[in-house]
Amino acid sequence: MNNITGTLRASIIKYCTTIGSDPLFVQGAGGNVSWKEGNTLWIKASGTWLAEAAEKDIFVPVYLPHLRAAIESGDFSVTPEVRGESILRPSIETLLHALMPNRVVVHLHAIEILAYLVRDNCQTDFQSLVDESIKWTIVDYHKPGAALATAVSAALVQKPNVDVVFLKNHGVVIGGADVAEVGHILNMLTTALSTIPANICSKSPPQMPTALGQYAPAQDADVHQLALNADFFNRLDTDWALYPDHVVFLGARSYVYRTWDAFREENKIESELPELVFIHGVGVFVMPTFSKAKQAQLRCYFDILTRQKFHSSIQALTNMQISELLSWDAEQYRINLSR
Repeated sequence: MNNITGTLRASIIKYCTTIGSDPLFVQGAGGNVSWKEGNTLWIKASGTWLAEAAEKDIFVPVYLPHLRAAIESGDFSVTPEVRGESILRPSIETLLHALMPNRVVVHLHAIEILAYLVRDNCQTDFQSLVDESIKWTIVDYHKPGAALATAVSAALVQKPNVDVVFLKNHGVVIGGADVAEVGHILNMLTTALSTIPANICSKSPPQMPTALGQYAPAQDADVHQLALNADFFNRLDTDWALYPDHVVFLGARSYVYRTWDAFREENKIESELPELVFIHGVGVFVMPTFSKAKQAQLRCYFDILTRQKFHSSIQALTNMQISELLSWDAEQYRINLSR
């Protein structure tokens, strides 16, 4: 490893630790970062946390010419060739990073940007709000992996000189020569798209009935507003499945109830109770199995909803799109690592 390569790696690890610890940029094991070094693409491993970049070996080296040859031939289902003896699995989004010509590529689910990407009219918003110096394109929602890589490839053929790819109902991909350039672009985007969250009144939920066994109030006091605030509660049914990580970690549907009695009635013959429950006017309750990764995704969902106007039209994922995610072994692998 030469001094230039070592300096780049060190700067990336430091950057990953910083943004990975900020839930407005990264939630749990979400997001990924890569850099190109000769014939090697270093990419974050699936299921690992960017916040742990300085204390754990979270990057996997894959053979870049192999990926580029596959892309050239239109094979977007290619399995990356891992170099060396790493037992980690490369990110599901490895091809996104190979597609971008930039040396450093960052893919995030940044709250300020994602809050727009779940809206029907996000492209119009970007055209009016994003600085003209930023070259960008936008891609409709596709299942992560081969389908998304195919769509991004087509978009880059149409606009080959972009540094930013917005992914509807998903996140943003940013490329740059180094961490400083990527960080500058990300800062410009989040500043331009910053939304003042709804003014909420955080308070602890009322004492829950002891008869409800293993359930306990969610640790994050703010997320109880999803049940206490009428506007948020009404969105839980219609605007639940907004982006892949939310579906993978929190499930295909929300379990909402008007009262604890309604919860008991619906679940009295169920063999497996839901991990996450919303009781109108009472609060949000979870089982002991509700992991740190799931807590991060619940907070992400809360942060997205608080940045929507009352009249905002949100585009949720379809039942077919949800089914594709939940039946995918690559996502099952990732969630198992985060338990």
